[in-house]
Amino acid sequence: MIWKATVALHVGAVAATAVNPHLWPWSLGAVVANHGAITFAGLWPRSSLLGPNWTRLPPAAAARKAVAITIDDGPDPATTPRVLDLLDAAGAKATFFCIGRKIESFRALTREIVDRGHAIENHSYRHTNYFSLLGPRRMAAELARAQDVIAEVTGTTPRFFRAPAGLRNPFLNPLLQKYDLRLASWTRRGFDTVNGNADVVFRRVTRNLASGDILLLHDGNAARTASGAPVIYEVLPRMLRELATHGLQPIVMRDALAS
Repeated sequence: MIWKATVALHVGAVAATAVNPHLWPWSLGAVVANHGAITFAGLWPRSSLLGPNWTRLPPAAAARKAVAITIDDGPDPATTPRVLDLLDAAGAKATFFCIGRKIESFRALTREIVDRGHAIENHSYRHTNYFSLLGPRRMAAELARAQDVIAEVTGTTPRFFRAPAGLRNPFLNPLLQKYDLRLASWTRRGFDTVNGNADVVFRRVTRNLASGDILLLHDGNAARTASGAPVIYEVLPRMLRELATHGLQPIVMRDALAS
C-alpha cells in the first residue's frame, strides 16, 4: 500500500509541476514529507506502515491466555544451553530468532533448541547493523540464505522474520510475501543487550503484562550483570514466574498461526 501511495505521490508531483512550474516548492515538500514518513516507519520497529507486523499474538491465541517469549541473536554456545535449561525447568516454550551464520557454526546446538520443543525463526543471515539500508537484492539474499540454513539444519522452514534491531525499509514487505514470512516485532522488550541491570530489564519486559504479549530477550549479544553473567539468566526465571502468576502460557509463535 505505501509503495502505491508513494508512486502516486511522485507521479502527481511531477505532473503538477509540469503543468504549473510555480508549484514546485509544494511538490518538492510533498515528496520530502513522504520520504520522511517512510524513514520514520522503518525506524519504528512496531510500526505497520510498511506492511503487516506482529506486535501481539492474534486475538484467538490471546483468548487462550497465550504469550510468546522470543529470544534473539543466537544460538550462542556460551549462553543458549543455560537458557534452554531455565525454560525446561518452567515447562515453557520459546521462539528463537536465530542468525543464519551462527546456525552454520553451531548446528548441534541449533538442533538441540528444536529437539527441546522450541521453534527457530529467521533473524537474517548476518544480522548487519545496516540491514535497513540494504537494497532489495541484498536484503533478499539475507532472508533466503537464512531460510535455507535453518531449513537444512532443523528440517523446518521458518514462518516468521524479525529484522535486525527491528529496523527495515519498504523493500522488505514484498520479500516477506515472496518467502511466505510474517514480520514479527514485539509488545515490549527489556533492552537487555545494553542494560545489565536485571531489575530494570525485568520491569521493562513485564510492564502491564497481558495475554497475547510478545516478549523479547536475548541469548546472543546479552548484556552482563555486575557478576558478569548474561542478564537473561536472572530475568528469564523471574519473567516465567510472573507469567505463571498471571495464568499466562508461553507458546511458540507458529502455534498462534492456526488460530
